[in-house]
Amino acid sequence: MNSNTIINDLLKMLPQTGSVEWIGLRPARKTNMTVVQQVELNHQGLVGDRYAGRSDKRAVTLIQAEHLMTIASLLHRDQVSPEMLRRNIVVRGINLLAFKNKHFMLGSAELEMTGLCHPCSRMEDTFGAGGYNAVRGHGGITARVIEPGVVKMGDRVKLKNH
Repeated sequence: MNSNTIINDLLKMLPQTGSVEWIGLRPARKTNMTVVQQVELNHQGLVGDRYAGRSDKRAVTLIQAEHLMTIASLLHRDQVSPEMLRRNIVVRGINLLAFKNKHFMLGSAELEMTGLCHPCSRMEDTFGAGGYNAVRGHGGITARVIEPGVVKMGDRVKLKNH
């Protein structure tokens, strides 16, 4: 077995599961996010989110809770709240980058990772000097909805068929 085969096999395997820790909707530009206990996902995105229907590739944004702690550390802060980054869903306990080119389950919805969620220049306004660079590489992922469903606090996040 060559090393490429081994790596390909490892990339297909993701036995860990994560959990949904926070859900937020962006009702309008530059307004406070609405924190909810559950949300319906349709093919356009999160019902009630201002970005729903704008781009199926960015229908849902997710970030790891562990990355919020990393960003806070890089900014020399005690914490960074999910609202500051304006991502929809915070998960804990699973590496979101492992979903690259894969379908995954988020509650009863099936999603597909479509890319990385890069920071914007507003991070400097939000966090001050260095905010943009603190978020680089830790901004989470974007996803499209393959099968609609409901996502609730505490729901499992896992590779499809695992």
